[in-house]
Amino acid sequence: NAAVDAALAELHEVTVPTQVTATTHMRPPVPEGSPDFVARVTATMLAGEGDLLPVSALPVDGTFPTGTARYERRQLAEEIPIWDPDICIDCGKCAIVCPHAAIRMKVYDPAALEGTPEGFKSKSFRSKDLPGHNLTIQVAPDDCTGCGVCVDVCPAKSKSEAKHKSINMASALEHRDAERPMWEAFLALPELDRTLLPHETVKGAQVLEPLFEFSGACSGCGETPYLKLLTQLFGDRAVIANATGCSSIYGGNLPTTPYSANAEGRGPAWANSLFEDNAEFGLGLRLAVDQQAAAAKALLQGLAAEVGDDLVHALLTAEQTTEAGIAAQRDRVAELRHRLAGIGGHDAVAATALATLADELVRRSVWIVGGDGWAYDIGFSGLDHVLASGRDVNLLVLDTEVYSNTGGQASKSTPRAAVAKFAMGGKPTPKKDLGMIAMAYGNVYVATVAIGGNDVQTVKAFAEAEAWEGPSLILAYSTCIAHGIDMTTSMTHQKDAVKSGYWPLYRFHPGLGEHEHPFHLDSHAPSIPVADFVRNEGRYAMLARSDPEAAAHLLALQQAD
Repeated sequence: NAAVDAALAELHEVTVPTQVTATTHMRPPVPEGSPDFVARVTATMLAGEGDLLPVSALPVDGTFPTGTARYERRQLAEEIPIWDPDICIDCGKCAIVCPHAAIRMKVYDPAALEGTPEGFKSKSFRSKDLPGHNLTIQVAPDDCTGCGVCVDVCPAKSKSEAKHKSINMASALEHRDAERPMWEAFLALPELDRTLLPHETVKGAQVLEPLFEFSGACSGCGETPYLKLLTQLFGDRAVIANATGCSSIYGGNLPTTPYSANAEGRGPAWANSLFEDNAEFGLGLRLAVDQQAAAAKALLQGLAAEVGDDLVHALLTAEQTTEAGIAAQRDRVAELRHRLAGIGGHDAVAATALATLADELVRRSVWIVGGDGWAYDIGFSGLDHVLASGRDVNLLVLDTEVYSNTGGQASKSTPRAAVAKFAMGGKPTPKKDLGMIAMAYGNVYVATVAIGGNDVQTVKAFAEAEAWEGPSLILAYSTCIAHGIDMTTSMTHQKDAVKSGYWPLYRFHPGLGEHEHPFHLDSHAPSIPVADFVRNEGRYAMLARSDPEAAAHLLALQQAD
């Protein structure tokens, strides 16, 4: 009542001038020089004038170009991160945790710096694997959301200036104009050859081009770094089935899309399915890929005399577990197409059919992605069926422990004592152990990861899961605004989740040798009580305020869990 009275007392009339006097104007919806479709159609939609578009302006087959989020330039941030190369230790942590691919890392030959604008920042890259190269960390000034996660995780601190790190937040208004040409120059630098650095390290993964960028996810989102990492490691040959949820909204929300392609035109093939059938949908994609590959191999063997036995043998026996192996197979496919073009007569039909299927001779990476509402609840029977199938699919569960997209309802992933819709008195039962269920099959690769808790372990788990020629399940702890935390600390909060034992890290690898134990615990014994971790989350604090006795009881049970 006092607030209402005070608001009424402070009401006063605002005189609206008859003429515009402002000197600051809104920028165009998309930058000058954008592709034709983006300039004509996407920009009109972004301006809120989509109803003005005639039907003839839209693609006749309903397809939209990918990678269009890069043209939106939302300018949400009041502050953006600025890099200080003098104290940078080349760790790549700022890049791997960025939820929007707005902080990036490139390694390149110093000769590539020719023609870059004055003031473009660069330093020597410290690496035994790649000496004589330079490194640049650069922010996308119009796409950064200003979440500050990169600064929070940066371990490089100045010895002479308090609180100064290698990445520091600064006024966006003061730095955007200066950083725009630097960002364009950064993009113009060549992408590093993917075979030059091992990808099982953080810096090795972060020099790879992300094919998921500038999504509409919440600032500081804990889910999107995992998707970005997926596209960096496997995106140029990935097929993704995405369950309805946050990841389908920020992943495929027109008029722009964050999934993109590389310079060769290769990128993830992405499709959304429903909560209840996404696992089956993804399995169907795997079966289709396998069927097409089998058909291509059969046609190839039938045309061996015309194509050449050496090439056929190389295509059928190729090693495709490494970047170099994949690149070599793509070269063979290119040679195959060249030879098929010269085949005529009665083999022409078979040669044409093989040309349409030749790309299936390159190993595909099939991913089934969704949140805990899909994996633990509504789609669990399908997920269980897919795990039992034995097929080579990778399931990535972005586990926020709550139905984030639909308003914060409790799921079977919601831990004991947490408050959520339909669990307002604190969830009385413990969290479902999906990892244990999957491990029981014995042939499923299972990992729990938290990119803020251990980024090296996360990268290693993704690599092992994709390499395992059977079902793989990655449970990825994803901090969420629904947890009631300061999202600036999203990644250090994940670290506390691991330190408290709330989210233990492990990898279960069924493919290890007979004398090696398949289960590997990657986190240490808890070093802080669970209470120290959960007291920073609103979903636990509200119960402590409304019913302290119940909160204490449930928290004691959770500590025992």
